[in-house]
Amino acid sequence: MPAEEHLESYLAALRTPWSPDEQRPELGVEQIARVESDPEGFLHELRSVDPEGRTVTLPDGTVVPRLPSHRRWIWDGEFCGSIDLRWQPGTSALPEHCLGHIGYGVVPWKRRRGYATQALAGILELAEGMGLPHVDIVTDLDNTASQRVVLANGGTLVRRFTKPSTSHGGEGLLFRVALPRTAAQD
Repeated sequence: MPAEEHLESYLAALRTPWSPDEQRPELGVEQIARVESDPEGFLHELRSVDPEGRTVTLPDGTVVPRLPSHRRWIWDGEFCGSIDLRWQPGTSALPEHCLGHIGYGVVPWKRRRGYATQALAGILELAEGMGLPHVDIVTDLDNTASQRVVLANGGTLVRRFTKPSTSHGGEGLLFRVALPRTAAQD
């Protein structure tokens, strides 16, 4: 979970420059400013499951309500990346603007070490404990590394599709992980 003692390592990653959203490189600069101006508020927002009336601005400028979410930082003694589980209370369905229940990213210099695979396994346990019957995960068509992470965690390919402009468009692959997972999937 994001914690005050990890902020310096997170800031160092942002200053490389790295962005938590590869489609929005400016987000890294925005987050540096937010951490430097209000570190406690920044951490509170990341840790808060309840969106508390907050909104999200999509890539096309559309403003939508933020979904409840759990965010975890991937850590090996220093910041490695993050993973996020989002949902709508009372249903496994997601609004059209939210392509998947789970999003994750590992900083480039920490990739190919199994961190994303481990992080996904952990967040799937959390989703299972919440009673979700499944989670959906979307990858870009050419992101074979992320596809391997999902497959290693029991995901199955549902379909190839064109992502809406609210999510940068382009081709994507929709994977689904059924919950609860069986021992054979672990």
